[in-house]
Amino acid sequence: MQALAARVRMWRPGWRIAGTTLALPGALEEAAARLPQAVILPFFMAEGWFTRQQLPKLLRAAGLGAARQLPAFGHHPSLPDLLAQVAVRAAQAQGLPETATLLLAAHGSQVSRASASRTEELAVLLRALTRFHVVTGYVEEAPFLTDAARGLGPALCLPLFATRAGHVAEDVPAALTEAGFTGPLLPAIGEHADVARLIADSLSET
Repeated sequence: MQALAARVRMWRPGWRIAGTTLALPGALEEAAARLPQAVILPFFMAEGWFTRQQLPKLLRAAGLGAARQLPAFGHHPSLPDLLAQVAVRAAQAQGLPETATLLLAAHGSQVSRASASRTEELAVLLRALTRFHVVTGYVEEAPFLTDAARGLGPALCLPLFATRAGHVAEDVPAALTEAGFTGPLLPAIGEHADVARLIADSLSET
C-alpha cells in the first residue's frame, strides 16, 4: 500500500498521501496520527458490509471519525474502461480472437452479495465495451471459478482483486488448473500501473 501511495503522489505532487493496511495492528492509528484530516479511499473491489459499517467504526476508533470516506476503488467510474483496455491488449498480445472468452475471477462470499453484485455489474459493462464473451467465477460462492473456467475455448482470465494476495497467488491458479483452463492468467487489476492515476483522479474530485 505504501508503494501504491508513492505512485499516486507522482500524479498529485505536493499532496500528503499515505497507504496503510488494516491487517497490521496499529498501522491505521499510525497513519491517522500523520494525516488527522485525511480523505479515505478504501482499496477494495466492492462496497459492502465492511466498507459501510466496519471500516467507519475502525476509522472513528483511530481518530478519523470526521474523515471523508470515498467509495471503494472497485466502483471508480473509469474502472470498466481500464478493464476493457487491459483485456483487449492482453488478448492481442496472446494472439486470441477479439471474441474470446473473458473470465472475470472474483472473491464472492457466502454471506454477502456485494462482491458478486459489483462483479456482475462490471461484466455487463464489459460486454458493452468489448466483443468478448464475458463470464464470471468466484472463489467463495457459485458459480465457483473451477466450474466457470471449464470448456471455454480461447479464453483469458482477469482477476478482479485489489492485490496479489492469497486468493490471486494460490486459489485462482489452483481453480484454473483443476478446470483445465489453459489461457493466460493476468495480474490482479489492482496491480495495474494506471490504478494510481485513477486514485489520483478520485482524490482531485474531493
